[in-house]
Amino acid sequence: MKSMQNPTNAPSIMIVEDDKVACELLATVIRRRFPRITTYLAENGRAGVEVFKQHSPEIVITDINMPEMDGIEMAGRIKSLKNDTKLIVITAYSNPGYVDKFAQIGVDDYLSKPVEFVKLFQAVEKCIDEIMLERK
Repeated sequence: MKSMQNPTNAPSIMIVEDDKVACELLATVIRRRFPRITTYLAENGRAGVEVFKQHSPEIVITDINMPEMDGIEMAGRIKSLKNDTKLIVITAYSNPGYVDKFAQIGVDDYLSKPVEFVKLFQAVEKCIDEIMLERK
């Protein structure tokens, strides 16, 4: 697990992606766009749950298809630990069954690969806005 921390009141984000290059790319663009945000990285769902237990990030961006534990199972476990966690799912699969699962879990946004950074930034900004409103 890697993290880049900035001591601020900004929400923190965990990126869970088994493709190391994709994970680093997502982290880089998010850090550039949101420099005050603390980011944590995990390489699969099982590691994501452990990182979540240690750091309790307010936003989780996750892939679905990963070894050891998929993103859907991880998202469910995270929501059971902290129900108000914001979840953004990124996947290459366009299975309509996933949409129902996402709704049941409480996914905040769903993005298709290849990720359009404008859409990613909009999803993150929406989550940040909701978190900041909840804090007031």
